[in-house]
Amino acid sequence: MNRTTTEVAIVGAGPAGLMLAHLLQRAGIDSVAIDIRTREEIENTHRAGILEQDSVRLLVDSGVSDRVHRDGYRHDGIELAFGGAGHRIDFQGLVGASTQLYPQTDVFIDLADARVRDGGDVRFGVRDVSVADLTTDRPVMRFTDAEGVAHEVAAKVLVGSDGSRSICRHEFPEALRRQFFREYPFAWFGILCEAPPSSEELIYSHSDRGFALISQRTESLQRMYFQCDPREDVADWSDDRIWEELQSRVGANGYVLKEGAITSRTVLPFRSFVQEPLRHGNLVLAGDAAHTVPPTGAKGLNLALADVRVLAEELERHLRSGAADALDSYAERALQRVWRAQHFSYWMTTMLHRLPDASDFDVRRQVGELTSIVSSTAGSTYLAEGYTGWPS
Repeated sequence: MNRTTTEVAIVGAGPAGLMLAHLLQRAGIDSVAIDIRTREEIENTHRAGILEQDSVRLLVDSGVSDRVHRDGYRHDGIELAFGGAGHRIDFQGLVGASTQLYPQTDVFIDLADARVRDGGDVRFGVRDVSVADLTTDRPVMRFTDAEGVAHEVAAKVLVGSDGSRSICRHEFPEALRRQFFREYPFAWFGILCEAPPSSEELIYSHSDRGFALISQRTESLQRMYFQCDPREDVADWSDDRIWEELQSRVGANGYVLKEGAITSRTVLPFRSFVQEPLRHGNLVLAGDAAHTVPPTGAKGLNLALADVRVLAEELERHLRSGAADALDSYAERALQRVWRAQHFSYWMTTMLHRLPDASDFDVRRQVGELTSIVSSTAGSTYLAEGYTGWPS
């Protein structure tokens, strides 16, 4: 057993864990981050990415990378489509903000490269991960590295940023934790296709056939989604059937999509989850280990980055100034934003998706709600503010 010490041990080296390690190093705080996945596995897990303005600023201002500006695509609004027409929500005009289309995979690559550049201690492809002694002043993280060597890392604080299948979350005593959970009766059928963009900005389309989202990836690769049953089998869907469904849903609102070869297809179930509290002893949770949101409001990655930005500040107070309230302060500050994001994501989801048992009244009520949003400066401003991100 190889025994070492550090100040902060981080379980999970996705974007949240790596950003936390990066911010801590900038504050002069040592850390060790581990992940059961290899770097290549994480890089090849393709996930969409709409970055809020503060997330872009965090990447650039902290010295991770300015590639987000070179390779990303700035969006100053979205199209909200319903009732036979599109309606643009002008982020810049309403709140003076924008978002950046920049896939989560690229965020991870930038962070992983920055850790290599800065000599950060990150171990990918580990196994047999466990944590212990959480209520002592020297909690430990144990794992076996990719070469088969067993390690025990003693730290002052442990951070669980190990995703939605978190082992750290389950280390909170059952009697002390509350889990808030909602599963939705629909999923997204997502595709990647080789085609030019069909729109300069994202199209959120409500129709009698169900919801569709038209996003982008690059000038020649696009990402699109349509609402489906969570039990849908991708093998049942030919390219022609997929395009017919997508064209029907956006065509009802006046759009025509540019088609191409479909290179990837998957079904993404919807769920909302929050665990409280976020702290047990000297273990704290961040990112998807603490919460997940439906993708409709583009909040998942942004919420994780907001978590670790706050956590880095509070860890510096705790470790450098001895602030006894710092870990609890992190939990309180993070949860305020988490529940705002949960509400926004739930609101966007239920406003745009057709429920399986929806009556004619339900559908017309949704159209009335959407009309209220686009016909009111106050309503449009609320959507723009939530979508582009609340101030830190």
